[in-house]
Amino acid sequence: MRTLLAITFSITTVIALVPVSARAQAPQIRTELDTALVAVGDRMNFTVRVEHDPAAVVVWPDSLVLGSVEVLGAELLPPASEGERAITVARFILTAFELGDLEIPSFDVEVQTPDGSSTVLSTNPYIVTVQSVGLDEGGDIRAIRGPLGIPIGLIYVLPWILLGVLLCALGYWLWVRRKPVEDGSPRSVVIPQLPHDEAYQALDRLEASGLLERGEIKEYYIIASEIIRTYIEGRFRVHALEMTTGEVVEGLRACVVPEDAVRTFEGFARRCDLVKFAKLRPSPDVCRDTLVAARAFVEQTQPRVVHTTEGIDHIESDVDGDLMADPTPADTERAPLSGPTPDDAEGSPLSGPTRADAAGAPLSGPTTAETEGALVSGPTPVDSEAG
Repeated sequence: MRTLLAITFSITTVIALVPVSARAQAPQIRTELDTALVAVGDRMNFTVRVEHDPAAVVVWPDSLVLGSVEVLGAELLPPASEGERAITVARFILTAFELGDLEIPSFDVEVQTPDGSSTVLSTNPYIVTVQSVGLDEGGDIRAIRGPLGIPIGLIYVLPWILLGVLLCALGYWLWVRRKPVEDGSPRSVVIPQLPHDEAYQALDRLEASGLLERGEIKEYYIIASEIIRTYIEGRFRVHALEMTTGEVVEGLRACVVPEDAVRTFEGFARRCDLVKFAKLRPSPDVCRDTLVAARAFVEQTQPRVVHTTEGIDHIESDVDGDLMADPTPADTERAPLSGPTPDDAEGSPLSGPTRADAAGAPLSGPTTAETEGALVSGPTPVDSEAG
């Protein structure tokens, strides 16, 4: 009998102890909300703590839908242990954009053991009060605030200061440039020279340059050619520096330059071309004769100064056209050459100077009236015989 009672007591004890042990090892869940009163858009920290067997695994939901409450983020903290229990903690960041009392509904968390069994735990629901950010919802409407003023600092003022200094400097420079010259100060007056004066001076400088003494024949002829061609451009408006010798000759004839002057230039230019392009090296005496021919051409084509009885000198051109202008086609057609025509040769005396005139007085060239009525192109063959 005693043996039967002992066996019965043992079985009862075992049956009573098994549920207690099982309940001690069962997983548990705890939740915590840091605040239940927030403003619109404020953040709330919602912490979920699961205690379970170290061999078990906590399975969190893939997504959370909490009604009017939005989940901004989730963070799973590293697992910890307390005695023989493991603790898994997850922290959720929540917010709400609706006013009033809102509920954070419960959601399920599953705990799986190694033997394949699982336990589903549910969080506690919470009520959160969301209020407006306005401090006085029932008061009167306040006036609109004015724009905020921008503080004035050195970085803002410095560009304007530099701009002002620059404008002052520019104004002073313009004032100095426009300031009139004081009375009594020397003033330089530049008198423009005529083309033939410039040509004479350039030829004198070339003759005194010493190029012949140094044997620089080609450079000597190049400069001489440029001097005469520059003179032709200023005197007859023929672009001689950009033309060949033949083109310059045709241009001089188009300006009704006397034929003897044209031949003088042609001989001078041909000699220069031979030295520049054919490697001709003339003797120093021939080089000096080249300058003589250049001066002769300038002498033949330069305008003449006419002395009047009133004591006023003026310059007359002995070629067709004005001194500083090209001849126009109308002038060429309107004014014939001053040489004798066939009718004049038969029935009237020659228009050129006679031997008596040559013996009595030197030639003074055409007068002003003759220049206006007829363009003199130089002595014709008949004039040469008469003179």
